[in-house]
Order: sequence, then structure tokens, then C-alpha cells
Amino acid sequence: MHIKHHGAVKGVTGSCHQLFIDDSNSLLIDCGLFQGEDSKQDLAIEFDISTVKALIITHCHIDHVGRIPHLLAAGFKGPILTSVATAKLLPMVIEDALKVGVTRDEAMIRTCLKLLKQQIISLDFNKWYPTSKGLETNSETIKKHLYKIRLQRAGHILGSAYVEIELGQRPNTHRVVFSGDLGAPYTPLLPTPKPPYRADTLVIESTYGDKNHQGRKERVAVLKKVIERAVNDNGVVLIPAFSIGRTQELLYEFEQLIHSASKRSMWHKLQIIVDSPMAANFTNEYLHFKELWDNEAKKRVKQGRHPLDFKQLHTIDSHQEHLALINFLASKQQPAIIIAASGMCHGGRIVNYLERFLPDKTTDVIFVGYQGQETLGREIQTYGPRGGYVFIDNQKIMINAQIHTISGYSAHADQQGLIRFVTGIRKKPSLIKIVHGDGQAKMELRNKLSLLLNDVTIKIAK
Repeated sequence: MHIKHHGAVKGVTGSCHQLFIDDSNSLLIDCGLFQGEDSKQDLAIEFDISTVKALIITHCHIDHVGRIPHLLAAGFKGPILTSVATAKLLPMVIEDALKVGVTRDEAMIRTCLKLLKQQIISLDFNKWYPTSKGLETNSETIKKHLYKIRLQRAGHILGSAYVEIELGQRPNTHRVVFSGDLGAPYTPLLPTPKPPYRADTLVIESTYGDKNHQGRKERVAVLKKVIERAVNDNGVVLIPAFSIGRTQELLYEFEQLIHSASKRSMWHKLQIIVDSPMAANFTNEYLHFKELWDNEAKKRVKQGRHPLDFKQLHTIDSHQEHLALINFLASKQQPAIIIAASGMCHGGRIVNYLERFLPDKTTDVIFVGYQGQETLGREIQTYGPRGGYVFIDNQKIMINAQIHTISGYSAHADQQGLIRFVTGIRKKPSLIKIVHGDGQAKMELRNKLSLLLNDVTIKIAK
């Protein structure tokens, strides 16, 4: 058994890991798009897929699934195994990715989506499944060994999972765990991930391996303070957020702030606008999969509240409506909160807002998630507080807006959360491989874990 990494080793995008069971059989865990500084890499599937018997998807963020069309184009015909919720969301994500980054040819998109849907197999959480549908059951290797997988809730976004893969026959089994992206504790809507009982080999993300988030009460207080100060001058508040996960968490928090505010406060007059058809569709799916919510969210629903569908929430659908809204906000001094994708400002409707409103002193930009290196979001985060500038569509845009970062709203576990996950494993791994993080984050996480786990080999994946 060995693992090859085809992404998420130089940064936080392009997650794609190949678990070789033997020379003839392998499983692929995720097949994600490169973003930011990694986006210069070729998207074509250049590694040999002849041994790949199944693709396992941890969740449907684009940096974990964006290369699936290229995998299908390379001839992959095996099953795509994922959770029930992710199986529902995945075609929506891939369709959007194709339209934005690959082609507008409807026939080609339909063909790709048809193949995708034929190959998706949805799996329940916390249940072992044999992978015989995807493996060569007639080979001598398969007859000698058993292969099974189990998905456990990762708490990152709706449907997200970490993956347990057990190889071999008892009593000589070897269990490999791929963390995918792990959620932060006490985030809105989704429960905190619980560590597996056992892992012999662990492949773990390290997005925030060198940082710790603000506590939930603290970050809500910061969000409230920033919003209240921002709308005093009747300017717009721009929040770049991924369509799935971050957007729904923000809506949940805004509903609570409105609910707890006095009726005469600005919160009951403030318009909250989600300018993303995709985010609106994902929000509907969050509503559909209420059984995956945590107890706090379920309690609010029982009280007659609507955490993701409230009076002051408005969604923008068409591109024409999007442009009309920008023109309206530019001509009127009216406060509004705009949530739009992409979360790293690497394309999407948020870019149009930034181009128009970054030069305005009454604008506030709130970053609530990780900004990858060489993304527009990272540049604004870096140069904005200095009164600098960025280039958007080859135009120099001065940054007069106020720039804020609230790290606590990351959907990723922080350093403490990652360490808690690893140390919570009852039967500890003999090998840990660290992926999906910048160099410093991976190094610091390795150093912290090395102090706590003396008998474990800890490597930074290459």
C-alpha cells in the first residue's frame, strides 16, 4: 500500500490523492481544481488512471471536485462514491464549473453531466460499504483481500465527509483515513466532527495548521460591530463567500442578530442580499437536508424561526439583475450587505462589486475565510489596509474601502481543532501525511503533532 498525491501538496487547492492498494488497484480520493498560485498548473489528468477503480469524493467544494470533468474525459468509467447530500449537490457544482471555466457548449455540458450522474453512488454516513462495484472482483488480488470504505461526518459543509478505508483481512487489516476538509467546532448549522476510533495511516489537511480562530461569541460580536459601524455612512458591505457552506453560515448568524435586536434597530431595516443563483440553490438544499443540522439549528426551526429564509433576505438571480443592483447601489446612498462568490475573489460576481466599490471610502469588505496566495482576495487583504491598489481586468483599482478579516468564520478546523482530531483517535496512526496547506501551516502543524505523538512518523506530503 502507498499513496501518491496529485494536488494539495504545494498549497491548499487541487486535492487529489491516489491510494494504491497494490500494483493493479487504486482508489482516488477527490479530484479538485487548482486555484490562486496553483491555477497555473495544467488541469489535464496526466497521471495513469488505469488502476483507479473508484473515485471517492469528500465534499463538493471546487478545489476537491473541479477536475472531475477532466477525469471523465480521460476515460474514467468507475463509480464516484460520496455522501447522499454531496451526491445531490455535485452535479450543480460541476455544471457551474463547466460554464465558468471550460465551455458554454450546452451539448458538451449535458454529456458530461449525464456521465457524472450515471457514475455517482451515494453512501450513508457511518456505514461500511464494500467497494466491489468498482474493483476487479475476478483478479487474484481481490480474492485475497477485502476493501471497504466508510464515510463519517466532517462538519465542513453540507454532506462533507472524512473517509475511512480498510484494507486486507482480519486480523491483519490496515485502516487509512483521509480527512478531506474538517469543520471548525461550534460553527453554525453543522455538528463538530468526531475523530475515528482507529487510523493506521492518516492523511490530514492543514489549512489553518498555524492559526487558531476566534471563539464563536467573539466572532459574532466582531461581525455585529463591523456591520453596525459600516452602515452608519450608508455604504455597502461586501462579503466574498463560497456559495456552499460560508454563505449559509453567515445567513444563520445574520438571522440571529436580527432576531435578538430591538425592533427599532438598524438590523430590522438592513437589506441582506445574496447575489448568487448557485448560493440560493445550495441554501435550498441546506433546507432540504435539515436532518444533517446540529441541535441548535433544529431547535430554532421548532421555535418557528427560519434561519436561512427570513424577511430581509433577498436573492439576485440573473446577470441583468446583478448589473442593475450594482448601478442602483452606486447611485443611491443606501446601506446593504452583499454576499457573493467567489470566496477568494478568484472570479465570480464579487469581482464586479469590488471593481466598482473598492475606491469608495464608504465601502467595507469583510473577509470571513482563507484567501489563497496570489488570489485577488489575498491582494486586497494585504494591500488594502495600506491604502494600496489591485488590478482587476487589467485596470488599476485604488483601495479606499475599509478592509476587515474575521478569521473565526472559516469552515476549516484551526490548529487546535486539527490537533484535537488527531489526538482523539483512540488507536493512533503509525504514519501521518500532512496535505492541503501553505508551507508554514504544514510545518507548524507537523511540529505541534511531533511534540504530542512521539511514536508516530509525521511527514509533509510531496
